[in-house]
Amino acid sequence: MAVALDRHLHTSMYFFLMNLSMLDLGSISVTLPKSMVNSLMNTRLISYHGCITQVFLFVLFTTTDFALLTIMVYDRYITICQPLHYERVMNRTACIQMTAGAWISGIVYSTLHTGNTFRLPFCQSNVINQFFCEIPQLLKLTCSDLYLSEVGFIAFGVFIGVNCFVFIIVSYVQIFKAVLGMPSENGRHKAFSTCLPHLTVVSLLLFTSFFEYLNLTSTAASNLDLLMGVLYTVVPPLMNPIIYSMQNKEIKAALQKLIVWRIFTKN
Repeated sequence: MAVALDRHLHTSMYFFLMNLSMLDLGSISVTLPKSMVNSLMNTRLISYHGCITQVFLFVLFTTTDFALLTIMVYDRYITICQPLHYERVMNRTACIQMTAGAWISGIVYSTLHTGNTFRLPFCQSNVINQFFCEIPQLLKLTCSDLYLSEVGFIAFGVFIGVNCFVFIIVSYVQIFKAVLGMPSENGRHKAFSTCLPHLTVVSLLLFTSFFEYLNLTSTAASNLDLLMGVLYTVVPPLMNPIIYSMQNKEIKAALQKLIVWRIFTKN
């Protein structure tokens, strides 16, 4: 709301942040509320169609989130390493196209992933060792060799994720080289204070989700699965607002103006 209503924040970086906030809100809303309701009602139930919806939305938001984080690294790379080309490369049209591409990729991948998972026959049990419907846990309940096609989808997702992560690492190496050459100590501190937490969150999201999705051979229930589920579903959406909003003076100023405006409007 702050980005949409404040004209000073109508730049590519804040456009990406606005989309990231919507993705984080959607991702956390898909899993935690249902888990909290089940806890309060002392039940562990979810309907079959509810499980399908949860899987589809979670994969959609998580995939798009990672794609957008990759785009944001590219935006930071152009800003710091090629500032004279920024207006040409990261213009309004390019930002909209990249963001739309992230959303469309997430929708397509989530549709194929979810459809391929729920066409499998489940005959082992109806209990999964996780606080939400998670594809790796669902695949452990199938009794058909057709699950290997879903493993292929997972392998493809891992391949794309690894390539994105390599791109992020290479971009950050270039960014850190440029930052270390800055004469201003304040500029170096500002760049590192954003880049390092961003890299930490991306790494956490990638490696914990990889652990879950590649741990298909284990059929035993494990508390480690629950821990990993929490780490890649709860921590990144919690950390992103802290990294990008609570430490950002322009965002805080826009929020203050928004709150004051609402108070005076009501009065």
